[in-house]
Amino acid sequence: MFSAAIPFVRNVDPAPEGQQAPVPRAPAPRVEPPSGGRDPFFDNAKYLAVVLVALGHTWEPLTHGGRAAMALYMTVYTFHMPVFILISGYLSRGFDLSPAKLKRLITSVAVPYVVFEVLYTFFQRWLQDDPNEPISLTSPYYLDWFLAALFVWRLSTPIWKLVRWPVPLALVIAVLAAASPEVGNDFAMMRVLQFLPFFVLGLHLTPAHFDLLRRRAIRIAAAPVILGAVVFAYWAAPRINAAWFRHNDAVQDLGVPAWVSPVMELALFGCSMVLTVCFLALVPRRQAWFTKLGAGTLYGYLLHGFLIKMSRWFGWYDDFSWVRTPVGEIVVTVLAATLITLLCTRPVRRVFRYVMEPKLSWAFKEDAAALARARAGTADAVPSSSPRY
Repeated sequence: MFSAAIPFVRNVDPAPEGQQAPVPRAPAPRVEPPSGGRDPFFDNAKYLAVVLVALGHTWEPLTHGGRAAMALYMTVYTFHMPVFILISGYLSRGFDLSPAKLKRLITSVAVPYVVFEVLYTFFQRWLQDDPNEPISLTSPYYLDWFLAALFVWRLSTPIWKLVRWPVPLALVIAVLAAASPEVGNDFAMMRVLQFLPFFVLGLHLTPAHFDLLRRRAIRIAAAPVILGAVVFAYWAAPRINAAWFRHNDAVQDLGVPAWVSPVMELALFGCSMVLTVCFLALVPRRQAWFTKLGAGTLYGYLLHGFLIKMSRWFGWYDDFSWVRTPVGEIVVTVLAATLITLLCTRPVRRVFRYVMEPKLSWAFKEDAAALARARAGTADAVPSSSPRY
């Protein structure tokens, strides 16, 4: 659907004298995505991925002593954030340092980051009855790390468009970061660097790459491969530290020498990409009942963190022992999927839009170049908000 049709002209034999030469047939135009240029495939993928994010957070307390829950947790954590980051990279291909794009980056990423840092801090003060809990804009609280990382990744987009071999270079950076405890976690820098290859790869994907996912062989193999990953994770659960999948620590912090960094980083990158391909191959490409929810995934992602924190602090998993039974785990899973779905709906987005997508036109100077073009009649009036990228 996304691939640009490449015009071509067939070699046509000259027409006999007196007859009109045949006109080569132009390739059929591709159908444009509906709903203002949004492709349902990516909205479907984002919604399903954010459901997996909520499930992973919900399953985490069940992993303590539950091998099956740990297997599911490890499998989901192998690819759910790589899916998000890869798609974010792909949708950031048009980003540059133009005023319109920078304004959009500030209003849709930087401002929500600051707002939720404050909200999460006051929420933590209320939960722990600790009025002295500090607000730290340099140390992202819980889920806010993704906004900090997305801000850095998008700002670096022009660099990754310029250099040769961008993905191998990003992998080298990830390996070095994983072997460098001094990187620290200011602005989630450890995750920024270790997840960087997925964003850079997304930047350099084309519509043709996503078209490959339609191949019958890939779609048939996708579900068995994911199931095989769960089985392997069940075997590996007692043998591997789940912290590897969060990419939040240096290898030395996990009790292994620095030379393990390239082995684990490259192995995890390969596993993540295999499962990401399988996941995307199974994502519907047509409009579904949940397609429109894909536009609200960041709302669901940030808002569900409040309930996750409450469940930990108030000990819901300990107070209700039935939660750790097979039936209880299924009920918790359904509740988590329902909750994240509700948080992505239009009414929730309408309430929090002024926080998540503020226009802030009063805070920015007018684009002098755009105004000059408008006065000269070479461009339309400056729009009130920049387009999505």
